Formats: sequence, structure tokens, C-alpha cells
Amino acid sequence: MTIQEELDATIRELVQPGKGILAADESHPTIAKRFKAVGVESSEEKRREYRNLLLDTAGLGDFVSGVILFEETLGQKSDDGKPLPSIAASQGVIPGIKVDKGKGPMVNAPGDEITEGLDGLAQRLEQYKELGARFAKWRNVYHITDMNPSLAAIEANAEVLARYAAICQSCGIVPIVEPEVLINGSHTIERSADVNEAVIGEVFRALRRHRVEPETMILKPSMVTPGNANGQKASPEEVAEHTLRVFRRVVPAAVPGINFLSGGQTPEEATLNLNAINSGASQPWVLSFSYGRALQEPAQKAWAGISSNKAAAQTALLKRAKLNSLATLGRYSADMEEG
Repeated sequence: MTIQEELDATIRELVQPGKGILAADESHPTIAKRFKAVGVESSEEKRREYRNLLLDTAGLGDFVSGVILFEETLGQKSDDGKPLPSIAASQGVIPGIKVDKGKGPMVNAPGDEITEGLDGLAQRLEQYKELGARFAKWRNVYHITDMNPSLAAIEANAEVLARYAAICQSCGIVPIVEPEVLINGSHTIERSADVNEAVIGEVFRALRRHRVEPETMILKPSMVTPGNANGQKASPEEVAEHTLRVFRRVVPAAVPGINFLSGGQTPEEATLNLNAINSGASQPWVLSFSYGRALQEPAQKAWAGISSNKAAAQTALLKRAKLNSLATLGRYSADMEEG
């Protein structure tokens, strides 16, 4: 199979109406924080046990087309000794891999951050491919204040995302491009929309410069919401209106899928807003989810580190995945939460 054929096959399987992507790529510090909230110590074995539970959930492939894994998980085995990526693949869920090396302060840009990890990326991707990964994810973050993000940060982060995506496609790996505009702050929904438009617009300018093929990439953006300290909560309809306006202005129709991150929303909020986005006129993209905590939180609470709770945790995960699947089709309603 040629590189182009690999990319085409992967994007076809990833971008399907009614299916989303599970983000299970938490770094060690992040998953330690999530585990602590449910009374679990984050050891390598507990992380393996938990991620095995997620990937082994029967029926997950009905609602999820791909899973983003942390590097550690690619090399781990299931309870019966099979590689965890193969457990996902056996359910029709494509294994992917987070490839960035984390973020840090951007020099001469107070309050802005930039993500690292381009060095040696092509070589790492070849290794990940051998372990079963068929797509990758890279996350950059943008803070909103009166001064942030600066133009320098918007341009530099876009350049990094474009270089990452170009390297991925050269290796036959579909890139998920994640420019996350953070929810933290007191900004209005209008300010969030302006920043998202500037950020995503610059990302696509950089992608064109680096000849990234839009047909074989996925965009993973934030929804346009007010800051979490704003005090004014936007309705799902307002979130949908502002979000779609931004996309219509700056996202090429050639991009097959937009898979939202949940970005601090509760599981219920993330599903309500996704449903509103998919309840209006049809758009040129498949508008779906790539949630981490908004999919996993109910399962983590049900599991609580106790092996005998595996079935309950899997039931909770499957329910959340199904509700979000319905939201991608505009068929979700809040009363389904009790079903």
C-alpha cells in the first residue's frame, strides 16, 4: 500500500457519521490527577488496567472510530497478554498516538506557550507505526487575556502544527491538528470567537505553506464558549452559532472531519453543545467529538481502581459514547441521561 493509500484508508475509517474519537492519551501528571479524584494511585499497572478496561469495552466500535493513546500504552498488553493497540483494532477502533512532548513558556511572549517535540518526530512515527498506530495528535494551547494570545504566538504555534502535520503525512500517518483555545478566563463568547478565528485561520495558512493535504487530516478545535470565569453562561444554541460562524470563515470544506475537544466542559455540557452544533443546516464537514474527560469521567468514577467494577465502568463509558454518537447526528436530548 502506498503512503497515499494508507492516508486515504485511515481517514475513511476515522471520519464516519455517528462516530467519534476517544482521547485516552493523558500524560502521567494528568492521569495522576484524574486517578486521585477517584482515590486511585497512578502506577504503571493501574494505568494499564484502566486503559485495558477502556479498549476492551464490548461495542465501543459502534460509536468510536479511533482512540488516541499515550506512548506508554502502545507497548502495554491486555489482561490476557495481547498488545493493547490490537485490542482496540479488534473492535474496529483505530489506534492513534499523541506525539507532542508538552508545552512550555514562549520566549519573549509573556503569558503565551508553545509545544515542543518536532525533533526526531519522523523516526518516532515509524516506530509507533510498527506498534499499530495509524494516526497522530499534536496539541498547542492558547490563553485568552487582554494581551494574549500575541500575534507572535499565533504564528509560531501555527508553524509548529503545520510542520508536525506535514511530517505525519509523509509517513502515512493521518494528523489530528489540535489548536486548543483555553476556556480559562473571564472573556466573553465574542472574544473567544475572535481568538478562535485568528488562531484557526493562521493554522490553515501555515498548513497550506507546508503543503499539508486537507483531505487527509482532522481538525480538533475548541468549541466557542465564554471563559469559565465570565459569569455569563452561553446556551448550546449560542455556542453552536458562534462556533459554526468561525469554521465557515476559516476551515476549508476539503477537511473531512472536525472532532471537538471538550476543554473543561462537563460530560453533559459537551454532549448538549455538540448536539446543538449538529442540529441545524448540514455543513461540509463531519462534526464529531474527540473527548477525554467528557467521555471517561463517568467510567473512572464507576471503576475507582477496583477490578470487580470493570463491567460497571464499561457500561458507563459505552453510555457516554452512545449519547455523544447521537449528538453527532443531532438526535440527543437531555432526558436520555436518565435512560
